[in-house]
Amino acid sequence: MAKVTRDDVARLAGTSTAVVSYVINNGPRPVAPATRERVLAAIKELGYRPDRVAQAMASRRTDLIGMIVPDARQPFFAEMAHAVEQAAAERGKMVLVGNSDYRDEREVHYLRAFLGMRVSGLILVSQGPSERAAAEIEAWDARVVLLHERPEAIDDVAVVTDDIGGAQLATRHLLEHGNAYVACLGGMESTPVVGDPVADHIEGWRRAMQEAGRSTEGRLFHAPYNRYDAYQVALGLLSGPDRPPAIFCSTDDQAIGVLRAARELRIDVPGELAVAGFDDVKEAGLTDPPLTTVFSDRPAMARAAVDLVLDDSLRVSGSRRERLKQFPSALVVRRSCGCGEPTVTSP
Repeated sequence: MAKVTRDDVARLAGTSTAVVSYVINNGPRPVAPATRERVLAAIKELGYRPDRVAQAMASRRTDLIGMIVPDARQPFFAEMAHAVEQAAAERGKMVLVGNSDYRDEREVHYLRAFLGMRVSGLILVSQGPSERAAAEIEAWDARVVLLHERPEAIDDVAVVTDDIGGAQLATRHLLEHGNAYVACLGGMESTPVVGDPVADHIEGWRRAMQEAGRSTEGRLFHAPYNRYDAYQVALGLLSGPDRPPAIFCSTDDQAIGVLRAARELRIDVPGELAVAGFDDVKEAGLTDPPLTTVFSDRPAMARAAVDLVLDDSLRVSGSRRERLKQFPSALVVRRSCGCGEPTVTSP
């Protein structure tokens, strides 16, 4: 059977191939409703399937959005990628996801690969201020939106949550339970200071402690972001002579590791140890006890990132601050902090 072409559709619909193209691509010129219906009916009758490769070659853009995350195995990034995929589908786009594994060379690899595929844009969750990534983006003149993190080296529009304010909320809440102080489980010691959410979580913890007149000296501990390594760090921290009365973890995955270590050491949570995390991943409500944590509106952030990467009119110009879209955070109170009934508190 001969392949159905755009010319065939145009003949059956009684119009030009240009009009068929406008209907298929929703532009760039408007089409009268009656004509549009004739074209759609012809497409359905003939079983026409547009050649997406040819369209991409002609427009130098595909229906793809590239997304690079540090590690899609971690619940936060998995949920964020899923939210981006849903938001992109609403705009008729598909998402390609690559994992940088927190390595600059992997991030650059996916940048080159996705840009070479002529993606419509890139959503980048970068692990730090990569000069190589910034140079690659500039060389390709790529449409990029930073999501969750805002590396100082990459000056592009960004969608983030209020990481400092959220960490302050969680730390204050733990202190309000009467804990003498709150320890902080941050990221790795090499965590960048500018634009990194975990660094902002540490800063929020530090501010809340200082506001309450509590020292932070010797109370910041470092661990990888995943639950498995955080569990190992927590075993050492909780079995030592100076066990903290409360811990604020920079990610929920770390907090899950802390809860597992506490159970193994027969430490009652929250009776002997209060715990709070950050991200409000779905598992946070299923831990034992359920985890108090900070909520970030990932679906709204994902929609904003997709809109920004696709719509030039929304890609604001101006100062770095003006190119930032920040969503508020909220404290989701469950039992791991010592509370009974779950509540949600905004800054």
